[in-house]
Amino acid sequence: MEKLRYSDFKLQPLRNHKFKLLEPVKNKHVLVPKGFHTDGASVPRIFWSLFPPNRTDYLPCAIIHDYLCDLERYKEADKLFEECLREIVIPKWQRWLMVSAVVLYHKIKYRKDYK
Repeated sequence: MEKLRYSDFKLQPLRNHKFKLLEPVKNKHVLVPKGFHTDGASVPRIFWSLFPPNRTDYLPCAIIHDYLCDLERYKEADKLFEECLREIVIPKWQRWLMVSAVVLYHKIKYRKDYK
């Protein structure tokens, strides 16, 4: 996977902690189109002091994850999220926690569609 950098993402802030992608972004697995809306990492507010939803180091991973989830490709989204976090050198404990949280959420919310 090509290393993603926050600077590769041109974002317009929107209301309610959301962003609009102003230019498409591509890595070897996926093309996120211009105009895509994201909330960054969907972290419950109580945990924002530990894991801010729009922290620039993992925001690119969250955007790609959100896009694939919008396409209902949850399992692929979770796998690429982990790969991306590893590539940008998120500490192992933090990566495990973040990936475990999204996998658990998807398995509970999308039982039948988690493919």
